[in-house]
Order: sequence, then C-alpha cells, then structure tokens
Amino acid sequence: MAYFFNTPEDRQAMLAAIGAESVDELFAMVPAELRLARPLALPAAMTELELTAHMQQLAAANTSASDALCFLGGGSYDHFIPAVVDALSSRGEFYTSYTPYQPEASQGNLQAFFEYQSLICRLTGMEVSNASLYDGGSAVAEAVLMSMHATKRQRRVVVAASVHPEYRRILETYLVNLGTELITVGAPYGTISVDELAKCIDDETACVLVQQPNFFGCLEDVAAIGRAAHERGAMFVVSVDPISLGLLKRPGEYGADIVIAEGQSLGNPMAYGGPYLGIMACREDFARRMPGRIVGQTTDRDGRACMVLTLQTREQHIRREKATSNICTNQGLYALRATIYLSLMGPQGMREAAQLCLQKSHYAANQLTRAARFSAAFDRPYFKEFVVRDADGQVETLLAEAMDQGIMAGAPLGEWYPEWSDCFLVAVTEKRTKDDIDRWANCLTRVNSRREVAHA
Repeated sequence: MAYFFNTPEDRQAMLAAIGAESVDELFAMVPAELRLARPLALPAAMTELELTAHMQQLAAANTSASDALCFLGGGSYDHFIPAVVDALSSRGEFYTSYTPYQPEASQGNLQAFFEYQSLICRLTGMEVSNASLYDGGSAVAEAVLMSMHATKRQRRVVVAASVHPEYRRILETYLVNLGTELITVGAPYGTISVDELAKCIDDETACVLVQQPNFFGCLEDVAAIGRAAHERGAMFVVSVDPISLGLLKRPGEYGADIVIAEGQSLGNPMAYGGPYLGIMACREDFARRMPGRIVGQTTDRDGRACMVLTLQTREQHIRREKATSNICTNQGLYALRATIYLSLMGPQGMREAAQLCLQKSHYAANQLTRAARFSAAFDRPYFKEFVVRDADGQVETLLAEAMDQGIMAGAPLGEWYPEWSDCFLVAVTEKRTKDDIDRWANCLTRVNSRREVAHA
C-alpha cells in the first residue's frame, strides 16, 4: 500500500471542512496540562542510505533460528515451511485482505476460511471449527469462557499445572474479575494424577483444561481425564500440538468437547514470538457458543455455490449481553498459511513430520543423557519435547555458553517452575539432522566437563 503524506494545502482543506482555523484550534479542547509542551524527542533525520545502514545494524543484533541451531520450544517451534506457503500467501489478494465483516465479503477469502475450517475439523476429529482466533493463549481463555457459557457454571475451572504457564497466566487475567475459582492440579512427575484431578472436580466445575502433549512434552492420560470431567458434568477442553496429531489419537476420538491449539507450527514462522494463529474446534452441540466467525457454504439466488459468514457471535453483531466473546478479528493470513500447509502435507505428510519429530527427539535425549551430569527429568512418554536435569544446577550459564557457540540449546524452566530451576526444556523438530543433534549434545557435554574440571 502506497503512503501519501498530507501537504499543507491538504491539511488546510480538511480543517476548513470541519470549521477549524488551525490544528491548535482543533485540539483546544485538550487540557493544557495534558499537552506536550516541547518538541518530540526524535533523533535527527537520516538519509535513506544512513537509515538503511542503521536498520541493518539494529537487525544484526537479533539472533534468529536461521542464524543458530535451534532446540527451543515451549509453544514456538522451528518447523519446516514449504516454499509454496510463502509464494501463495504473499499474493496481493491475500496479503492485503482483512477480516470479513459482512456475508458478502470477498468470496476468495471466505472460501479460504471455509477450507481452513474443514481441514482443522479433519485434523482434530471435531465437528465444527471457527475461522481462527488470535493465538494459542487467547484460545485457551476463550475455550474456558465458552465452557462456562455452555454449562452455565461460573464457580470453578480446573486446569493442569502442565498446561503452558503463559496460557494459564492469560486465563487468570480473563477470570480475575468473574469470581471464578481457578484450581490448578500439580504435575510433580511431568503429568497430572487422574485421581488427584477427580478430587478437584465438583458439580459446579465448568471445565477441565489439559494440554496434550503437555508443556513438558509428556503425554497425559487424556481419555481418563475426559471421563473424570464428564462424570461430573464438566466440559473437557484440550490444547494440542497440531503436528502431534499426525501420530497421536485425535481429540475428538477420546471425548474432547473443545479443542484449541497454537497454529504457529502449521506453516507459520517463529517471528520472534508472533503474531500467531489460534485454533478452536468443538462438537456441533456447542457451535452457537463458539467465539469468532464460522464460514459456511450455501447457494445464491441463481443456484450457484457460494460462501457466507454463517455465525458471528461477537458483540458488534448481536446484543452485547448475548455475545459469547468480544474477540474482534481472526488471523486470516496465518489461517491461510495453515490451510496451504495442511493441503500440501496431507495425512501422510503430517504423519511423516510427526514421526521424524518423535524419533529425533528420542535420539537427542539418549545422546545427551549418556553424559553423567545430565538426566531425564521425567519418566513419561513424550513426543518432540523433553526436560533435561543438569546435575550442576547452573542451567542459565550452561545455555548461555551454548548460545555463544551458536546453539539455542533449550529453555530454562526455573522462570515458570522454581522447583525445577535445575532443568531445561528441549524441542526437536523434523528440521534437526543427526549431525545437528550430535553437535548440540557434544557442546553441552563439553561445557559441563569444563565446569567439572574447574570445580575439581
């Protein structure tokens, strides 16, 4: 989109149109104490040549997954993105489009969203998907609010401590003024105890929220958790890793009522933490409680197939007190990228990507834990992430030294789980080669060996 600045003549014409003599008169209503009485503290202007060099210098201070060997996870993953995803999603008709507000919005956009919804339903085994949400964290909060509306239970929500800590923090923010009790079930061995969970669920519990695989990469006993929730009339909400569904049972097959996910791994870049893609799907019984938009297919007056916005359950379209959510938009471009990615991969491609993640993560864990000072923190089945314990306990220093050698070796757990400050989380995607993994394991082993010699 071209940028055209306003000339003095343009500004004068606009002021005349609204009956003001000057910009100062326009803002006279703003109290003097709220006005900035000095020039903006902006640096001196640069030429285009100088500005380009300056921006390149700033960009060079960042280190991305393209510049270093990446074993970071915790919700953002260095998965392979086929070139055609960028090629198609960057076409002008998609790249500049915005959220559809009316049923007669661009048929091309609506069809893309319809295809996205169809693919998400196939991926999750659910019956209805919306046209996406902001990201995985807000999708968690929206799913819980949806459960509270559907069950008409406002008093209690039960969540596993193994759900992403940032997701839980977002959920706390959403619930803080609703008077809802948020019960967290501990995961001392990497997963939660179904028996302990069942004790926390009562007849006023709106939902039980778990993550599969969980934040530590471990697999929860989701079928048993779902049964425990349903026995007390609570809804079962599951946050999933979309790539894992190439191998793991789909949530719709083990009784999930609502499925949410972070869709970054489906053809979207890590992008320094966002923007990302929030996925939500549910059973058809709850479709009218679902936030956001649902695109449907119908026929026009001439009998031709066309797309429409079937449901828009936000406050701009229906009475505010009846709105299920105040969500204002959907991640249309990232949903399109996920649609292209899923279409390219197909069931076999998703299975192969998941198998590679599984095999390579287990190879990596075995290579590293052969060293005496490293061990697996949890004895649980895992998919592509796992937690390593460093006997020396100097996790931050260990990871910093690995970063100095061009390896993003993992994420420390201490910030979120102080009881595991001697542990770090590792993610291994299909992009990591055997040589990459061996280099990572050798680097961490050498760093620890040097420490051991220094201490001796």
